[in-house]
Parts: sequence; structure tokens; C-alpha cells
Amino acid sequence: MCPVTARIAVTGATGNLGGAVAAALAAAGSEQRLLVRSPDRAPRLNRADVAVADYADPEACKVALNGIDTVFMVSGAEEPDRVQAHRTFVDAARAAGVRRVVYTSFLGASPDATFTLARDHWYTEQHIRSSGMRFTFLRDNLYADQLPLFAGPDGVLLGPGGDGRVSAVVRRDVADVAVAVLLAAGVESEHDGRTYQLTGPEALSLADAARIIAEVTGRPTRYQPQTISEAYASRAGYGAPDWQLDAWVSTYTAIAVGELAVVTQDVQLVAGHPATSLREMLLASR
Repeated sequence: MCPVTARIAVTGATGNLGGAVAAALAAAGSEQRLLVRSPDRAPRLNRADVAVADYADPEACKVALNGIDTVFMVSGAEEPDRVQAHRTFVDAARAAGVRRVVYTSFLGASPDATFTLARDHWYTEQHIRSSGMRFTFLRDNLYADQLPLFAGPDGVLLGPGGDGRVSAVVRRDVADVAVAVLLAAGVESEHDGRTYQLTGPEALSLADAARIIAEVTGRPTRYQPQTISEAYASRAGYGAPDWQLDAWVSTYTAIAVGELAVVTQDVQLVAGHPATSLREMLLASR
């Protein structure tokens, strides 16, 4: 259990991942502060107080992080200025006296990653490294929870993923890893300076994923490969800005080139249980 003197702040506590982490910390008896933008949506948890702060508001963040030792930093919403907002938050955390950041990054984050949003994570990681604060990076693969949502109302999963594979990770497993890391906070932690690659137990093709979804849920689902030009054309009608279209399409091209196929044992290593498969996740949710 985390010592009460090592207070934890959880960002994104109204979301799926931050909310799961906050609930688990509360169950463990940990004292925490929930950083949210909408206080009326904040969960009511034992030994938790609530502070309102937006990543892009440095003064609000400094006030919200006063007295905090460790921050669980869920990456911000996908926006064109996300990296700058992340940098602002990291600088505010350092100014507030925060000593440790646990950041949700992305598998294979690099300045030239095929998945365009993975580049945001790399630049954020570099800023955290240069801050002088201790850190742990949780590089999550695509969430297995989202794979069923990739298919449209007609049950067709369209994208230029080719025959590539993805070791999608269940969000609950990421939360379990995050909680284990956060509860190890103290003067020193075995997780300090570590980067964990969080994946599922197997790498599936999109055709495999569609087949499993159909088998378990009973909803007809199939994968239909596209060319890159077809992918852009089929999504153009949504009216999304160019950067967002690039992100959507590059999700699939990253799969096609094999950048999301690595399988690791990091969930088992940190959370102490095997990573959950797509089939297991779907069966548990029925």
C-alpha cells in the first residue's frame, strides 16, 4: 500500500483508464487527488479529493498539484496542440514540487513512428525526461476494447492494415500495471526510469480479430482491406481535419508495416497476471 505521505494525483479520472486507476487506488486505501475538467463528473471515492485543471492551464495545474508526490498522467485528448499542452502540464508539475510522473505513452513511440499520434508521445516522453522528475512510461498498444468499434454498422472493418498484426492490449490490464507502479511510489521505486511495452498475449491480424469478434458476440464482423487512397476517400466525408485523417489511416498502416505486432510479457511482469486476450475480454463482457 502506498504511504499516505506519498500522495498520488490521477489525471483523466472521469475517463475509462483514469477512472479505473482511481477506483483501484481507492480500494487499496491510497490517498489521492483526482484532476478533472468537469468536477460534477468526478467519481466519489474514499480518501480522494478533487481539483479542476486543464493541461494547458499552468496556474491551475500548479495549484492542483500542490502537495502531490506522484502524478499518473493520462495522455490528453487527440488535438493538434496536444504536445504543447503536455509540456505545459509537465512544467507545472515540476514547479509544484512533483517528484515522479507515470505517463501513458504508446507502443513504439518515436519521432518517425508510422502512427502519427505516437510521435506526440515521443516528444512528451523527452520533455518528461528533461524535467528532472523521476518517471515511468507505460507504452500501451491499441486498446483491444476498441477493436469491436472499428467495424461500422454493417460489421465491416475497413482499413489499409494489409496482413499485418496487432497485439492489442485490454485497457483493464493497463490500469492494473499503472496501479502496481503507482503503489510502488516512494523515495525510490524499481519502476523509476523504466519503459514498459504493454501488449496483449498474441498478435492478431485484423481478419483474425474480426473472426473472434463475430464468434464471441454473434455480430457478423469481417475485415476488408483497403488501399491508402481508398482509406482516405472513405473517411473524407466525416469532415475531420487533415491531421485527424492522417491519424485514423496511420493506425492501420502502422499495423501493416508490423510496428504494432510485438508481444511482450510486461503486463505479467508488473501486474502479476497474464495479459488478457481479445477473446477473454469479449467473453467476460457478455
